Amino acid sequence: MADKSELKKLILFSDLNDAELAVIAEKIALEKYPKGKPIFKEGEPTKGIYLVRSGKVEISKVTADGWKQPLALLTENHIFGELSVIEGKKTHGADAIAIESSEVFRLKTEDFKALEKTDTNMMYKIMKTIARSASKNVHAMNEKLMKLLISY
Repeated sequence: MADKSELKKLILFSDLNDAELAVIAEKIALEKYPKGKPIFKEGEPTKGIYLVRSGKVEISKVTADGWKQPLALLTENHIFGELSVIEGKKTHGADAIAIESSEVFRLKTEDFKALEKTDTNMMYKIMKTIARSASKNVHAMNEKLMKLLISY
C-alpha cells in the first residue's frame, strides 16, 4: 500500500482529500524499472495510468522507416499512459522506456474505470488534473511546431 502523504505530492492526486487518498493508496502499485527496460511497448495491452516517482522515462514511437522518434522525456511527477486509458484504447500507441533506473506508480485500468463509476467526485478531480496536464502538453507541442515552421 502506498503512503498517502507521498501520493498527495503527486500532481495527479494533489487535489484529493485524505479519504480519497486512502482509496487510491489501496489501489496503486509501485513498480521499479532498471535503465533500458521498457515499461510498455507500442501495441501492448494498456495496463493503466503511470506516474513517475523517480528516474527518467522516454516516450517514443518508431517511424515507418524504422527510426526511433522521441516524443517526451518524463521526470518526477509526470503522468503517462493516461490517454490510452481515458480513450478506452486496448493498446498503447507509443513506447515508454526507463532511460535511467526509475520507479513509477501504476493505477490499473480496471481500477481507474471502477472508480469512475463508484466515486465520481474524486474522479472529477483526477480528470480535471489530467485535462490541465494534456492542455499544457498541447501548448508545448504547438510552441515547438511554430519554432520548427519559423526556422524552416
